[in-house]
Amino acid sequence: MNKIVIFFILIFLTSGCSFNKNSKFWTASQNIPEESNPNYQEIFAEEEALNKELNANVSISLGDIFNNNSKVRDYFNNDGRLDYDGILKKSSRYKFSKIKNFYQFEPKISFNDNNLVFFDNKGSILKFDDKSKLIWKKNYYSKSEKKLKPILQFANDGKTLVVADNIAKYFALDINTGELLWSKNNLAPFNSQIKIFEDKFFIIDFSNTLRCFSLKNGEELWNIRTENSLIRSQKKLSMVIVNNLIYFKNSIGDISAVDINEGELLWQLPTQSSLIYEAAFSLETSDLITDGNTLFFSNNKNQFFSIDLGTGSFNWENQVNSSLRPTLVGNYIFTVSLEGYLIVIEKNSGNIIRVTDIFNSFKKKKRDKIKPVGFIVGTNNIYLSTDHGRLMVIDIQSGRTKSILKIDNDKISRPFVLDKNLYVVKENAIIKLD
Repeated sequence: MNKIVIFFILIFLTSGCSFNKNSKFWTASQNIPEESNPNYQEIFAEEEALNKELNANVSISLGDIFNNNSKVRDYFNNDGRLDYDGILKKSSRYKFSKIKNFYQFEPKISFNDNNLVFFDNKGSILKFDDKSKLIWKKNYYSKSEKKLKPILQFANDGKTLVVADNIAKYFALDINTGELLWSKNNLAPFNSQIKIFEDKFFIIDFSNTLRCFSLKNGEELWNIRTENSLIRSQKKLSMVIVNNLIYFKNSIGDISAVDINEGELLWQLPTQSSLIYEAAFSLETSDLITDGNTLFFSNNKNQFFSIDLGTGSFNWENQVNSSLRPTLVGNYIFTVSLEGYLIVIEKNSGNIIRVTDIFNSFKKKKRDKIKPVGFIVGTNNIYLSTDHGRLMVIDIQSGRTKSILKIDNDKISRPFVLDKNLYVVKENAIIKLD
């Protein structure tokens, strides 16, 4: 009986209260007047990306600067200027089963002498010789794992091939025979480059944790956990190694420096405001590159950074909209914006020396849908791949597009160069061009 009485009392009381603006129960509502301050500025207004040429008649000469040190290219992520000036005739094709959703990923070929290692749609690892003949094929996945269509990342030191994937598995093979040395599972999938340094290797997982493993048996030696992101970006994370220190980025734009031997965090630098972390899922950052003293990278938020390796402080920031790996040649930084402009920057000051429109041969409607994927700097030309299967040849000196080669109708990978040959990967083959 008491419960019934209480129920009717509650009905009576709540019926007298209303969210209506005329109700006296709530504080009187008020219209908030608009600010008439003419100096009002949007706090996080997006800067406009470069959309016109600058100093287009400036000629760039690189002299005799070439980067033939493969170890420096790997540790520093800087391809530099490669001794390549091919005629781009298709010479051979390495075929494999079609990789599902290839357009979402950033595959890398692993080279071993004149041979190359890649993978197929079911996680089989394939080693080819320079004549595109299959040397060996190995698969160490269960039936259920094969159905997940794992995407593999590789690194090798000439003896051991380290493999990590996006289903949280990592293992090592004898690169000569393909025989399994050991196999482990991680708590989270991987989505980064792999760096081998002496008897260790390093990789970053989806929890934004840098992990250091033993090359001998795969045991974890230490880890550095950074701030996690709720959104898993498909953009591959990167790292560089300089003087027993490893510098890496996470998916929300933080850069960290870690002592390789001790696993000790030395400094960490956020590059995005904590007030806009909710937009981090759309952040796409280029690979980190370095000259041994300075870190360079850019993102799709119209930011290009130069960071001092010793102090973890900004040297300069410029407005360049690119998630492509830049290339450093001497004092010149080369990059390509997502809008299709080749940009040359002076590395010490950050001043933009020249901007040329390399997509100007594409019609406007088509151009807006085309995105650059990656590039390398050769002897006389820059070779740029696109997400609609084209390989563009751009003159370094003038910054003008010389020719466009059709490889496919869909995305092809960034170019790779080995022994005077250029390679690009498509969803079901590696194309070798001389």
